[in-house]
Amino acid sequence: MSIISDSLKKIKPSPTIAVTQKARELKAAGKDVIGLGAGEPDFDTPDNIKQAAIKAINDGDTKYTAVDGTPALKKAIVEKFKKENNLDYTTDQITVGAGGKHVIYNAMMATLNDGDEVIIPAPYWVSYPDIVLLAGGKPVVMECDEKQGFKINPSDLEKFITQKTKWIILNSPSNPTGACYSENDIKAIAAVLEKHKHIYILSDDIYEHVTYEGFKFFTIAQIESLKDRVLTMNGVSKAYSMTGWRIGYAAGPKDIVKAIAKIQSQSTTNPSSISQAASVEALSGTQDFIKKRADSFQERRDFVVKALNDIDGINCLNPDGAFYVFPSCKELMGKKDSSGKEIKSDTDFVQSLLENSGIAVVQGSAFGLEGFFRISYATSMENLKKALEKISSFCKSLT
Repeated sequence: MSIISDSLKKIKPSPTIAVTQKARELKAAGKDVIGLGAGEPDFDTPDNIKQAAIKAINDGDTKYTAVDGTPALKKAIVEKFKKENNLDYTTDQITVGAGGKHVIYNAMMATLNDGDEVIIPAPYWVSYPDIVLLAGGKPVVMECDEKQGFKINPSDLEKFITQKTKWIILNSPSNPTGACYSENDIKAIAAVLEKHKHIYILSDDIYEHVTYEGFKFFTIAQIESLKDRVLTMNGVSKAYSMTGWRIGYAAGPKDIVKAIAKIQSQSTTNPSSISQAASVEALSGTQDFIKKRADSFQERRDFVVKALNDIDGINCLNPDGAFYVFPSCKELMGKKDSSGKEIKSDTDFVQSLLENSGIAVVQGSAFGLEGFFRISYATSMENLKKALEKISSFCKSLT
């Protein structure tokens, strides 16, 4: 009898974390490696947020907190939703977890029964299907190809809905593609979901503040007829460069929020008291730096997209948000690298790129769509220029 749970056989380690770890190991071994796998802003946490954390420590704010968030943080989250999204919530509709991933995990664990179906548009963030599987649910993958901008075609959505569908997950701006759903896009999807009263919507808005060229962010909870069926997840990781602080939050139906608190009471007890104090300042303090950082990301996006499209065999859409691109490498399939190894898949492509050029990216198949790879441009322009030169040279070397 194995000591390891059977449920773990259903899932795999996170591919994005695996790539990042591999890049770290190669660097530690003295290899010249540029990691473009991590979805982490390279900017530091702003000083006012750090100072709030230091004050909390000095004030002795180091004890257990309420299970699913301090009153101060819940109030700040309520005010954020009102100010930025015109959404009204009460504090008993708010839950705070140890990161956005934790909130999604809690939500699925609290609501899924064996065989419940969750529609997941692909390309998807790598953790969605595995979280659903761990919770006993069934991921139903809906491919959204390059021709439709990697977004849901509402006319196709109906085909994936059954009586067992409990959730659909929406992520805009998207990881891994950077695709953004406009208000009209959201309303077209909502028109389909309004007819199916048994379906709940998990809206992953973690990249809300990383959009470009005046794109106007819109979230599906703003559709009044659906609001009572929407759990809107967000967090401080991306907009405030607080990935390591591990604070995510969500707003939604009281019964789901209460169920999440029950799960959390038997797992983490509560998120870090210090991180929560810092997050109050993040949400309530100055927001001036957010636009400046988004402008910096846009400059990098523009460079990366052009550089990729200048490479024969690579095609890359220009995303409206997040800090990723999702280029196609399909035209390079069948070619061989300098060792004579044939590139038969996107996994072969990224492995050969790492081995031969020292550039770490993530294969598209990890996100549910074969023939692509993801680049995170949340790194310096210096690194990006060097990396794109190496990617270009590598592609030219294939025969």
